[in-house]
Amino acid sequence: MNKFAIAIHGGAGTILPSLMTPEKEQAYRGALTNAINAGMALLKVGANAEEAVEAAVMSLEDFPLFNAGCGAVFTHQGTHQMDASIMEGKNLTAGAVSGISRIKNPIQLARAIKEKSGHVYLSGEEAEAFASTCGFRFEPNEYFYSEERYQQWLAVKDTDSYQLDHADKLEQGEKKFGTVGAVALDVHGNLAAATSTGGMTNKRYGRIGDTPIIGAGTYANNQTCAISCTGHGEFFIRAVVAYDISCLIEYKGLSLAEACKFVVNDKLVKMGGEGGLVAIDKFGNISLPFNSEGMYRAWSYADGLVQTAIYKD
Repeated sequence: MNKFAIAIHGGAGTILPSLMTPEKEQAYRGALTNAINAGMALLKVGANAEEAVEAAVMSLEDFPLFNAGCGAVFTHQGTHQMDASIMEGKNLTAGAVSGISRIKNPIQLARAIKEKSGHVYLSGEEAEAFASTCGFRFEPNEYFYSEERYQQWLAVKDTDSYQLDHADKLEQGEKKFGTVGAVALDVHGNLAAATSTGGMTNKRYGRIGDTPIIGAGTYANNQTCAISCTGHGEFFIRAVVAYDISCLIEYKGLSLAEACKFVVNDKLVKMGGEGGLVAIDKFGNISLPFNSEGMYRAWSYADGLVQTAIYKD
């Protein structure tokens, strides 16, 4: 058993070397490393897994090239609507939020909901009202503005189509699912998972994906594993991806790698779902499967070596 470990993702999709400049790739890898280090710094001093995944996701939310926090995409109305969730595996407690617009780090609000609201899932203006009672600072709209995201929205805002993250060349099949997330095992044997997203560019009607749905985009159970997903949310909801992997381990006796491979590369593919996830089991084994061209990802064990990857091996 590894004493502690952590893995993160920054989205999956049609992520190819031909679509990436060396400068942008370096920026992505640097951001992934920073996020891993934020979580590892806590794990190394005996902090719990929940604190570690929250810190890692906050770091990713603060990096504008990821579709979460300050990098959130624009909705059909030209606003930002962010979703997040967090779960700890010891007592199976969880917190989730969707449709918020002014909170710098949605994952922090998800955790506050878990710990202080008496509920699991809050949404929209009422969730922000709860955040106000907890002393959260509200950011101006300008904080979430990105010229790149704005141009992506302008390209589709007068249409009925939507884009998965910054897919600005749909005719070339470019799709990027911009959710961010983290999973961790701490020295006490506890697991946790956290996920955050800005959703889809030009999304309408209050659309919600899998990110804030416990069991679909996020799940943690000390008896099995912790999962954080990224992909076409509608499919991940229908397949109950995160919980399904845990169930295959608990009820079928599959290993983490076997369960992840079946759900991501078999079940989802047959449904037409694209994306990936990061996972860690109670023994500290890590799995990072995806059925898309690439997935921003990083991982580290107790030895402290940080590994990052973007494309298929």
